[in-house]
Formats: sequence, structure tokens, C-alpha cells
Amino acid sequence: MTHTAPAPFAILGMPRTGTHYLEELLNEHPKVWSNGELLNTYDANWPDKDRLLRSNRELLELAYLRFPTASAKKATHVGCKINEPQFQERPGFFDDLARWPGLKVILLSRGNTLESLRSLMQARQSRQWLKFSSDDTAPPPRVKLSIGTCEDYFRAADDFHTRVAHAYASTSLLEIEYERLLREPAACLETAWRFLGVPPLQLSGCATLQRLEKRPLDETVENFEELRDHFAGGPYAKFFELDDALVREG
Repeated sequence: MTHTAPAPFAILGMPRTGTHYLEELLNEHPKVWSNGELLNTYDANWPDKDRLLRSNRELLELAYLRFPTASAKKATHVGCKINEPQFQERPGFFDDLARWPGLKVILLSRGNTLESLRSLMQARQSRQWLKFSSDDTAPPPRVKLSIGTCEDYFRAADDFHTRVAHAYASTSLLEIEYERLLREPAACLETAWRFLGVPPLQLSGCATLQRLEKRPLDETVENFEELRDHFAGGPYAKFFELDDALVREG
């Protein structure tokens, strides 16, 4: 008797764009199972810690054909998540992923890329990547960002989003904004269920996004004014507009 392989999907995004939160929400569905970061050696979802020594093809077979799953789940849709820097660390994997038959991609983006970079640098400094409760804790450290780091990161985000858009047909790509996922998780998930092709599900409310940082950019980036002056009048000046609701909310 032949078993049909589950429908494959991937969650893609720059770091700190809500991919972990989205995955938690998706995994509430009894027919959906996403296995965390396929290309992260330390991801607890993967018992095979030596898997990154395998070829791209073998890794993709692990992700979509021989994947670990929760014992009670009989998933019809199986996925993983990959952040943009992980593609840089493994050249060729992006193209091999794009060639996987029937793959659907959910791309997360953040309205203000500077928020994503600030959050990434804070997590690296504090080594605190996730917040597990709403209890009061010390705020993340303030960070100082070089102009070069900002320029490189902004361009990397633009290039990555363009690359994803060109690699997948519109019917195989769903884009979700971090800010909307934060405000309207149920509506975003309804769109995601429809995109993947599974029956709708009312969210339990158990998964909530615990944001590590709620302060605005000018309070958390030490050299904010220097950066704003440098990028003024250019394509990235919008990231430094403090009146923008996206900045205050991010």
C-alpha cells in the first residue's frame, strides 16, 4: 500500500520577524506540523544533530519525507522554517528548496527592517532569543549599530524578499507582515490555513507572542540620531521616522 507524502511548506524570513510565533500557531492545527529550524544544529525538534553534514537533497528528504513528528499527530502538511542568514551559510540550498515538488512558502516580513536588526543584535548580546512569560524582566540591552551593519542588513532584507518573490509562483507564496500577525493572529492564520489547504481552526489562545522589547527605536539604539542623519533622504529613511505607527508597535 502506497502512502501519500504530506504536502510540504516552508516558513521563511529575516531574523526576528515572528517565524517562531507563526510556527507555534500553525502547529495548533491537527493536520499541520512544522519542525523548527532545519538548518540550525541546536534546534530541539531535530534529534539528528549531525544532519547538516548531509547533502541538500538528503536534508530536504529529512524535512519532508522522514521528518520527526509529535506522536499524536497525523499531519497532512509538514514544514520547517529557515532564516535568511542560514541560506548564506549553506550556498545552493535556496535553489534546491525552491525545486522541491509542490512546496508552498510563507514569507514573513517586518514593516521596519531596523526593528528586526535591533532585535537581532539585542538577542545576540543577551543570548535571550525568546520570552516565555509576561512576567516583568529586565529589558534587553541597548545597542549601538554601525552604518555599515545597517546598510548591509537593509540590502540583505531587500535582496532576500526579492529573491523569494522571483523563486515562487504567486499561488505558492503567502506573505505575512509581522505587525499584522501581532495585531490579528486569528485573521492571519485563517489566511494561512486557506493557503495551505487545510480546514480552518479556531485558535486556542495558548500561543501568544511574548515580545522582548517594547521600547521605541530612539530609546534602544544608542546612536539613533547619527544613523537617522546618515540615511536621511535615502530609501531607508522611513525606518527612522518615529511617528510611524509601525515603529512604535514593533
